[in-house]
Amino acid sequence: MATQAAEHKNGRHEAAHLYDELEERLLARDQEGGSRIYYELLRRGRPLPEIMAEAVRIHAPYTHVPYHQRIDDGFPNFVNNDHCLLSSRAAINLQRMLPDKLAGLPLAQTIWYIPSGLDIWNQKILKAPGHYATRGYKMPNAPPPAPVVYWPDQEPLRESGPLNERLNNWLTLVERGQVIDAYRTFLDLMEDAEHRKEVLAQLVFAGMIDVQDRMLYNRSYTTGHKAYRARSVVEIGHAVGWDNAHNVIYAGALDIAVGPRWHSVYEMACNVVTIFIEGKEVHAVPQSGTTERERAMLSNTGTLNEGEIGELIDALIGQHEPAYIEKISALLLAGKSPRRIIDAIQLAGAWVLLETEGPNNFSMPQHTYEYCNTLGWFYDNFEHPQRLKLLYVAGSMVNQAAWNQRNSGWLKSNPISAPSGADRISGSQIIERLEAALAALDPPAAVAWTQAYLDSGEDRSMLVQRLALMAARFGNDPHNQEIPQCLLEDYAKNRCSDRDRLLLASAHISAAHRKYGDTFEASRRFGEAMGLTELQ
Repeated sequence: MATQAAEHKNGRHEAAHLYDELEERLLARDQEGGSRIYYELLRRGRPLPEIMAEAVRIHAPYTHVPYHQRIDDGFPNFVNNDHCLLSSRAAINLQRMLPDKLAGLPLAQTIWYIPSGLDIWNQKILKAPGHYATRGYKMPNAPPPAPVVYWPDQEPLRESGPLNERLNNWLTLVERGQVIDAYRTFLDLMEDAEHRKEVLAQLVFAGMIDVQDRMLYNRSYTTGHKAYRARSVVEIGHAVGWDNAHNVIYAGALDIAVGPRWHSVYEMACNVVTIFIEGKEVHAVPQSGTTERERAMLSNTGTLNEGEIGELIDALIGQHEPAYIEKISALLLAGKSPRRIIDAIQLAGAWVLLETEGPNNFSMPQHTYEYCNTLGWFYDNFEHPQRLKLLYVAGSMVNQAAWNQRNSGWLKSNPISAPSGADRISGSQIIERLEAALAALDPPAAVAWTQAYLDSGEDRSMLVQRLALMAARFGNDPHNQEIPQCLLEDYAKNRCSDRDRLLLASAHISAAHRKYGDTFEASRRFGEAMGLTELQ
């Protein structure tokens, strides 16, 4: 009774019919109708975490796939990972970068996107409308088919035994692709609130080790998406409260065991630690766990000087394997902090992103950067014992992305300088020109005006806020929010002297990445509904 009384008091009970209507509109793939319900929920003062929890509840059953790859008449095709959940995660962080009155805009993009992100398996074979079927957003005149549930929700599978044994058992079920058993086991693990952090660390780790082992000429890959989905579970779960997060777990944790699963890069990282860190040979006898020396390196505190950062970046993006493996190993053996090595890897990833040309050519560098960002976040939030090995996984992704872009002819180095006369105008005027360049989808101008603001010496927080706002305004594809948000987040954390490159890369991808339909439609509708003239 106390819970019911609390719900009534805080207005959640009165809003129940609106959430029913929101579900009806989203499942009918009605972007405009779903958005109108969202605006009304905001007018009634419903908190963003509550609305987010309901949005995840609605889409969770319909954003899984039987498998992330199809073989259609002998031809492999990739079935994309769910971006509805990732959009909510990006919204959590973007809203913190915006003025309070605009805090609802990032989640407005999520609500707008959800109808186009349902049942992507059938979208791929043109049996359902949406983002992956037509890259369009207007629904057909006839009622669309209902989205399909491929993996129904489950009850926990009760197990006993030491925590580490249970975590390893869950990871084994994931590796074997026993989707339902793995999910049910994870539900049981999550009921242990005392050890929830260790359980979540294992969830993210399972995503971090699932990365494809090649890029060039491939279109079937994971691009680290399971890591991003696992991270979304953690951040959204924290935002909505774990007592209210079952649907978040269903939306993200179940997918970890869905195939295909790529662990070969992580296996390389395990063997590299044995060879380069331990100085031992790899034998056929199975290995396990971590060594004392590996664990000790997690406590390294040494910083990288500019020369070391430059050498690592060159090994990552300018040389072939194993140059980056040898360089990362040498830095660790020299006592350099793994977290500071990640900073340098992020700069390398941003470099590839910044030099990529062509709106359709960002798939590899943008996902690579998101992996580098997620790795930094993982280090900042968890102390998983195997995390040292992930430096090599990130290095592999950056190295593959650099050579994929270079060999495909998509990488071009252009000198970056401020526009002539930029030093004679104010910082606010530079920001206005930057916004115009982003809105015009003019990458060189957007980067140049970002450089002009950096040169001006004005308060960087204004630049970060405007880049975040423009990312939140671009709609119809959650990448428009995800990747700039990652770069802006890392700008606040990265300790390399050249971290401004992250802001330049944020401006570049916001202007350069492909856009679909009327990219400002969702933000414009939000502005009109909420009386925000700056969005109209």
